[in-house]
Amino acid sequence: MTDYAAPDLPAEILLIEDDPEIRRVLRTTLSLERYNLREASTAMEGMKTIASCQPDAIILDLGLPDKDGIEVIHQVRQWNKLLPILVLSVRSREQDKISALDAGADDFVNKPFAVGELLARLRVADRRSSSILTERMDAIFRIGEIDVDLARRKVTVAGEEVHLTRIEYKLLQILIRHADMVVTHSQLLNEAWGPNHGDQVHYLRVYMLQLRRKLEKDPARPRHLRTEPGIGYRLITEPLAR
Repeated sequence: MTDYAAPDLPAEILLIEDDPEIRRVLRTTLSLERYNLREASTAMEGMKTIASCQPDAIILDLGLPDKDGIEVIHQVRQWNKLLPILVLSVRSREQDKISALDAGADDFVNKPFAVGELLARLRVADRRSSSILTERMDAIFRIGEIDVDLARRKVTVAGEEVHLTRIEYKLLQILIRHADMVVTHSQLLNEAWGPNHGDQVHYLRVYMLQLRRKLEKDPARPRHLRTEPGIGYRLITEPLAR
């Protein structure tokens, strides 16, 4: 699951599928399996739903009326690398499967499909995503006097706990994942706010200023949260030369 999912809540699945009969079947099946299902019949509707509800997994048809499903996979992967995507399609050529998997899908199920197999593949994709996330998050990231306990989502500076908002923590988490690398404005916006906010750089400036005020000794001359002018930001982990 994504890191937004609470462990005691049913997983939320987004089904992007234009066939009403398949939506009906999966609505019944997933409800019996205690999943919460959201539905979209077009790529545009699906992307809006992803941005607003941040699902735990996606079941995606490739033959959507407004956009090829491969393009949807590319869009999702621009802002979320771990969200499980299970393709459900009548396309049976090997090259179609390769294209979907290369674009970032976790698995591919042909129509007509067996419900049991679909559920099993959904569980496998979810376990794989959860395992990767756990490995990445089960650690303490330390730079200078800043400690970030990724498992407990706790941040301290010089031993004092610092409260971060959800967005501030998400931005810090993204920068940690790409430590010492430049992370572009659009990547930060897409991952923190969703795919419909990629051009709203003013949001980013405000939140990065808040992060610096909370984490840096001198926010005006930051040691770790550095601006890459016109490009994005970089989290510097190596001590600066004196």
